[in-house]
Amino acid sequence: MTDSALIPGPGAGAGPSVGRMAPIPTPPAEPHDNPDTYVGLEQGRAEPLAREKGWSTVRSLPPGAIITMEYRSGRLNFEVRDGRVARSWKG
Repeated sequence: MTDSALIPGPGAGAGPSVGRMAPIPTPPAEPHDNPDTYVGLEQGRAEPLAREKGWSTVRSLPPGAIITMEYRSGRLNFEVRDGRVARSWKG
């Protein structure tokens, strides 16, 4: 069987779906909160405090961690060194 035999031809199946595209999702609102206020706090205090202030995702990372660079609205990142937040940024 060739690859072309696996691809349905005209008239095969239900045909193309016609309709409207789904709406573009609205990203969650970011809290009015300065990420720098977490620098120096213990990780165990900083994470719940960030969630209380409305961050939908809180990500704690070790120094030099390899991470994806896509921006996610509502996410707060912490670089944690020796149990304390050394750096904090949105996205």
